[in-house]
Amino acid sequence: MKFNIAVLPGDGIGPEICAGAVKVLEKTGEKFGHAFSFTELPIGGAAIDGFGTPLPDFTVKGCLASDSVLLGAVGGYKWDKLPGDERPEKGLLGIRKALGLYSNIRPAKLWASLADASPLKSGLVKNGVDIVIVRELIGGIYFGERGRGEENGFEYAWDTEKYSVPEIERIARIACELAMKRGKKLVSVDKANVLESSRLWRRTVHEYAAKHYPEVEVTDVLVDNMAMQLVKDPAQFDVVVTSNIFGDILSDEAAQVTGSIGMLASSSLGDGTRGLYEPIHGSAPDIAGQDTANPIATVLAAAMMLRDSFGLNDCHRAIEAAVERTLAEGYRTADIYSKGCKKVGCREMARLICERI
Repeated sequence: MKFNIAVLPGDGIGPEICAGAVKVLEKTGEKFGHAFSFTELPIGGAAIDGFGTPLPDFTVKGCLASDSVLLGAVGGYKWDKLPGDERPEKGLLGIRKALGLYSNIRPAKLWASLADASPLKSGLVKNGVDIVIVRELIGGIYFGERGRGEENGFEYAWDTEKYSVPEIERIARIACELAMKRGKKLVSVDKANVLESSRLWRRTVHEYAAKHYPEVEVTDVLVDNMAMQLVKDPAQFDVVVTSNIFGDILSDEAAQVTGSIGMLASSSLGDGTRGLYEPIHGSAPDIAGQDTANPIATVLAAAMMLRDSFGLNDCHRAIEAAVERTLAEGYRTADIYSKGCKKVGCREMARLICERI
């Protein structure tokens, strides 16, 4: 089988980690008899520098013409002083919108060989961590109306958190389907004790699940309590669904609980098979070009693409097994290194994973 993949390296360490993931995909294709072609396209700061916009039209067209999209990371200190609508992150929000990707699926798994890397005491993670956070992606405060004004001689700014019933129902469907494949338990996170949008969110999630997925047990957790519970007893959670801003924050917290944000992948999906696959970490401009970045999250994102967009389950399993074996043999990048392990760089880690596929 042949698949066309758009690669958006982006900024900072993005080009390095994407290069590693592409090598792993090429090796996997060679091993299993599939062909992957790659089209590299600019986004974020790199696109601003080259084309004056964080998301050129030809990047959007290239992604729409692809079977799926692999993204590195966007942003960096260089562009921090630009106005909000001109910053690199606008490109990321824009490509998600252009592709109609309304759900972001972020697994947070504590790998057995990295149990000691978790910042939590061993007793708190002894039962393991295997959480999937389903984040609504193209609604809420990040896409709501916003503005600035002046009142009583003082400048003010405002952003709007807004959700409709259809927006909530479609993300609830994704979460419920995941829950059905796992433990049939779903936690919905909101701030219903304060926000009207959260009250609608809570009611809609419960009504949709009860009607379409009656086997799924839905419970509610307020976002501040959720932040506390993730570091108090992370093993209690399985599938979690929440809004754009809450999911953005909580998924990073869950990532760190597992030991390193550099280990976790994510997928952004809509109604079709085309998705956007990326690591959940940032562009890390302070280490860009030093060959010290961890490519594993991007490699695992590529593996998710093979499974969830292309239906290549055997390829997905082979990549995950290769990552697990590489870690079990003691190889570590700087972010997950501990005494007694073998420290390697970004390129070498990708090569080692390829070797074990």
